[in-house]
Amino acid sequence: MDRVFIEGLSVAGKHGVQEHERRIEQEFVLDISATFDARKAAGTDKIDDTVDYVRFRDIVREIIENETHYLNEKIAQKIADRILEDERIVEVTIAIRKPAVLPSGVPGISITRRRV
Repeated sequence: MDRVFIEGLSVAGKHGVQEHERRIEQEFVLDISATFDARKAAGTDKIDDTVDYVRFRDIVREIIENETHYLNEKIAQKIADRILEDERIVEVTIAIRKPAVLPSGVPGISITRRRV
């Protein structure tokens, strides 16, 4: 399988367990990787024949900028569900980090979902 990805995608949103996290925007940094068969796109050289990482960015922005959730697990699952709507995608991995939460270290979550 082939892989399309976007790494270091920075988006601001209001998510978290603490009340102030849902009131004040904070930075979320995401890495998204999806496996699919890229042979058709390689042959045609057409964007319609590939999985476009710009769609990943748009999904992330829609969910993180316009919704509020307590857990990064919920955010990651919603993003994975939307990405897997593209039937060409076999598997997607999403990592979400919140770089400003701790004074030392960057916490986050990573999930992998496979088409069933």
